[in-house]
Amino acid sequence: LFSRIQKLVSEGKWHIMGGWYLQPDCNMPSGESFVRQILSGKKYFMSKFGVEPKTAINFDAFGHTRGLVEIMKKAGYTSYLFCRPEPDMLELPGDDFEWEGFCGSRIKMHRAYNSYESHRGEADEKIKGWMESHEGKNPGIVLWGIGNHGGGPSRVDFQKITELNNATEEWNLLHSTPEAYFSELDETTPELPVYSGILNPRYTGCYTSQIRIKQLHRQLENEMYKTEKMAVHAHVNGLIDYPYEKFEKALEDLMLIEFHDILPGSSIPAVEKFSMNLAGHALEELRQIKSRAFIALCSGLKKAEENTIPIVVYNPHPYDIEEIVECEYQLPDQNKNKEVFANPVLRCNGIRVSSQVEHEASNFNVDWRKKSVFSAFLKGNSITRFDVSIEMVERKPPVKLKETGGKFIFRNEEIEVWIGKQSGTITKYCVNGVDFIQGNAFMPLIIKDDENSWAHKEKSFNDVEGKFEVMTPEEGKKFSGILEGDVESVRVIEEGPIRTIIEAVMKYNNSYICLDYYLPTKGTKIVIKTKVYWNEKMKMLKMSVPTTLKDVEFIGQTAYGHEKLLSNGDEMVSHKWNLITDGERALSVINTGTYGSNCVNGDLRITMMRSPGYSAGKSDFSVRNAYIMPQDRFSPYIDQGEHDYEFLINAGAAADIAANVERDATIFNEKPMALSFFPTGVGEKPETLVNILSGNVEVSATKMSDDKKSIVFRVFNPNAVSVDATLEFPLFKKQFFASFVGMEFKTIMIDIESEDVYEADLMEMKM
Repeated sequence: LFSRIQKLVSEGKWHIMGGWYLQPDCNMPSGESFVRQILSGKKYFMSKFGVEPKTAINFDAFGHTRGLVEIMKKAGYTSYLFCRPEPDMLELPGDDFEWEGFCGSRIKMHRAYNSYESHRGEADEKIKGWMESHEGKNPGIVLWGIGNHGGGPSRVDFQKITELNNATEEWNLLHSTPEAYFSELDETTPELPVYSGILNPRYTGCYTSQIRIKQLHRQLENEMYKTEKMAVHAHVNGLIDYPYEKFEKALEDLMLIEFHDILPGSSIPAVEKFSMNLAGHALEELRQIKSRAFIALCSGLKKAEENTIPIVVYNPHPYDIEEIVECEYQLPDQNKNKEVFANPVLRCNGIRVSSQVEHEASNFNVDWRKKSVFSAFLKGNSITRFDVSIEMVERKPPVKLKETGGKFIFRNEEIEVWIGKQSGTITKYCVNGVDFIQGNAFMPLIIKDDENSWAHKEKSFNDVEGKFEVMTPEEGKKFSGILEGDVESVRVIEEGPIRTIIEAVMKYNNSYICLDYYLPTKGTKIVIKTKVYWNEKMKMLKMSVPTTLKDVEFIGQTAYGHEKLLSNGDEMVSHKWNLITDGERALSVINTGTYGSNCVNGDLRITMMRSPGYSAGKSDFSVRNAYIMPQDRFSPYIDQGEHDYEFLINAGAAADIAANVERDATIFNEKPMALSFFPTGVGEKPETLVNILSGNVEVSATKMSDDKKSIVFRVFNPNAVSVDATLEFPLFKKQFFASFVGMEFKTIMIDIESEDVYEADLMEMKM
């Protein structure tokens, strides 16, 4: 059958359309994930059929990120055929237009008439409908076909279309291709209107439904691109073979999870389990690669001295960073003396490093396992070693921060933070004398919702039904598993020279939340970790961050760019960060696995989860039953149970926050790897692969080329303005200078044999 298809393609009787790996969701994948969808698909069709499509298609995606414009153009596409959002959701300058991307690149677009499918025996009626509403239009497109997603021709429809063509004199009906349409459009309408806005919203519930899949997707993206960086670094230093096949398997899992009916969370429970299994398989493949690459990169480190425990940290980013690092390790033996406490002391190159010890992940009731938290200066793209020795002290220092006047007041040299005992929320967040919070920040709000997985027609979710409240001490003890003592439900659980952690336990109806606030002794960034036990149906959970900012711009990260989002309360979709600014001041919230949010009157609300039915849809409420879900049996609802979230909040001058938010989000999502590891003492220290010498740019991906001959670097300018950047490749003793316009990315490659450094297209061909 496959050889027959190849023959038909070569004879021009079978058209290869689109050319991607599959039709992904077009909102939530990162820019690099879109690149891989196209690169994998195009290389396949070129190798199997000798065909490279020039029109990209995504008929069923629920809206489209504007970052796709530059990605498609740099992958060799000239045009894009899509269906959503439809005219009733978004007004466009016409069915045909040019879409302008973030960096000024443009691509020809066509929004297809009345979606992608037709019902059996009714394709001719759909075509008649187009004729009636497009008098004088030439040329035009009508998509037809039967089945779940259209595309399957039927003999009865083919016959009816033939009869319609014979009966009409005004129109000539051709069974054709997207490329042919855009080619004729170039002749008839060379100048198209230009649109530079968003192609959203559409099916806004899908920005949040089945959050487990979305969080695993983000985790898999982070691990994929971080592990590739580590593996390339180790490989080109001659320390490991590059595991092409393992990466390919993991990438295929990632790309399949991004299918437009999986990642949006509109599928049945079996698909949810399937996709989570896929993610688990890919993460295990990557864990094995990452562990091997990490240990290889420890080559040349000296053996540990007597009575010391090494902690080794790898910074995958091509610039120096100072980060709070956590690492657990085992003492050589248990400390059985209850009168003293084994206190770790950390040193780097013989110099003592500020650190504190916190409760470890295990709960073995003996002084043996340790978790050190320390502030680490990490050279870019390098291994840094810390050595732990143990000193015996009388006991772990007691907590000093106490409640004052119904609140906990935390201060360092730059910030003042108040956390209310009654609310469990941040009531003051003052940065260098400026307060950014108005009301209760990180208040979990309950939003009224319904059964519909997609939210077919909703543009916003703003009907607040309730909020979480701090538990009574007895409720808090029971929920926390505390058996004795008087323990308040808002309490300090860790304190030291690195950070203070304040915990709040809250409840709403049958649901519970544990909020942990990580307050640093240096700097302005606060981390909030949230564990949610969710048992609500047909409700949405949002985290509210009301600010003192007025007349704000609401901005969110998207694929290779950032977008000005609607600030009217409508639900928006974005990636790792959101930012609101009044032009002078700004507040950013970085996440590790959420995509939906909205903003109104300076209140930024992060959508954490929603609980509709599984694959429960109803776009026409005039048919069937009044309710979507069965009314005679138990029905499972989405996202019940336990969930974890992590946020980083920062505020300050608008220019500073905007300049740093992309890099902060990259580091927060692709954290340095720390491991207690005893080096063998053999080998040589690996040479740094890449450093950014100048220019605020990101190396978002580093991989080996598909032909195994070159290293590929994807370099992105996250700024809205032009940037000149210089990249250094110490291993090859090379530098490369590049100029970027605002939000432009480039592909830089190094031929390993010739050591030539050059710019390439997305198909990894020299430009």
